[in-house]
Amino acid sequence: MLPYYRKTQVKVEVRAKPYKLNLRKFNLGVKMPWGRGRGRRRKRRFIGLIPEIKHFYPARPPIGPPQPPIFMSYEEFEALRLVDYEGLTQEEAGKRMGVSRGTIWRALSSARKKVAQMLVEGRELIILAQGNEVPKGEELSE
Repeated sequence: MLPYYRKTQVKVEVRAKPYKLNLRKFNLGVKMPWGRGRGRRRKRRFIGLIPEIKHFYPARPPIGPPQPPIFMSYEEFEALRLVDYEGLTQEEAGKRMGVSRGTIWRALSSARKKVAQMLVEGRELIILAQGNEVPKGEELSE
């Protein structure tokens, strides 16, 4: 006698061939027609100061083969500026940027690591936008 599950019979079979998963059936690995695909959209970050100088490089010529530059986002730069330069707490910086304290903590730790890596290894640092940053005075509606 076969067990019943939700009013249907369940029969267990052993297949000789490995089962192939149809990716289109589950929308795995298939680009969706809307937006970026899986997950939420990134929240807008309010940036109080867009840096005028966006490229830093060591004064001495590189020794050995050139290393790739380090890229820092405006979000990381703003978190570093608010907490380390202006002396705000992470909660206050989060309120100014419109994000949570945890987001500020992640951006700040990433920025500090990149600055330390730049200084120790003598690599270039380039500050770039990610596309979700908004200058403080220009609040955009979606």
